[in-house]
Amino acid sequence: MSIQPGIAIVTGAGSGVGKAAALALLAEGWHVALAGRRLAALEAVAVASAAGSHAIPVVTDVSDPLSVQRLFDKVVQAHGRVDLLFNNAGISAPGVPLEDLTVQQWRDVVDVNLSGMFYCVQAAFRVMKAQTPRGGRIINNGSISATTPRPNSIAYTATKHAVTGLTKAASLDGRRYDIAVGQIDIGNAATEMAAPMARGVPQANGEIAVEPLMDVAIVGKSIVYMASLPLDANVMFHTVMATKMPFAGRG
Repeated sequence: MSIQPGIAIVTGAGSGVGKAAALALLAEGWHVALAGRRLAALEAVAVASAAGSHAIPVVTDVSDPLSVQRLFDKVVQAHGRVDLLFNNAGISAPGVPLEDLTVQQWRDVVDVNLSGMFYCVQAAFRVMKAQTPRGGRIINNGSISATTPRPNSIAYTATKHAVTGLTKAASLDGRRYDIAVGQIDIGNAATEMAAPMARGVPQANGEIAVEPLMDVAIVGKSIVYMASLPLDANVMFHTVMATKMPFAGRG
C-alpha cells in the first residue's frame, strides 16, 4: 500500500540533492513548493520539471524563522495542507583545520544545518497536527557525515550528527500527531558539492584519493520511496551511497 501524491515542501531545491528530490516527486504527481535562496535556480527547476502549476518556487532562507513561516503559510494558503517536508537545505564551511575555523563560519553552518532544520520541523508540526486528515511525513537530510566525519569538517559533521538527534526526538514527539519523521544519509551523490571527489579529496590517512560517485537521481528515487509509505510505516534511517565509496572500514 502506498499513499497518493500530495503536497510537498523541498528546501534547498535549487540544486543538487534538493533538485533531484523535487524533480522525482514532481514526476510522480506531487505538488512541490521549491524552497531556496535563489529564485532563478528555483524557477529553472520548475521549468525543467515540466510540471506546470505543480511546481511553485518560494524564495526562502531557512536560517530565518520568519522566512520559514512565510514558506509554510504560502503553501497552506495555496493547497490547504502539507503532506511532506524534505528538510534538505544545508551548507558546509571551508575545509580548514578546526583551530582556523572562524566563529562566523561555525555560526553560519549551525544556523542553516541545525537551526534551519529545526525551524522547518517546527513549522511542519504546527501545520500537520492541525490539518484534516491529520499528520504527514518529514524527511531530514542527515548525510553520511551524520555518522562518520571527513577531515577538516567539524562544523558540518557536528551539525549533521545533531540532525540525527533532531530526527529521533521529532519522530518520538510526532507519534501523537501521526507525523512520521525519518532521515536519509547520502554518500557521494554526483552534485556540484561533491564534484571535488572526482578529482581527489583528503582521506583519513592523509592521502588524496578519487572517490566513486553515484547518480543523484537515485537519491530522488529514495525520497519518493520514503514518501510513498502510509503514515503507519516509517523509514527512520535510510543510507544511500556510492557502493565503492570509502565509508565502511578503514579507508
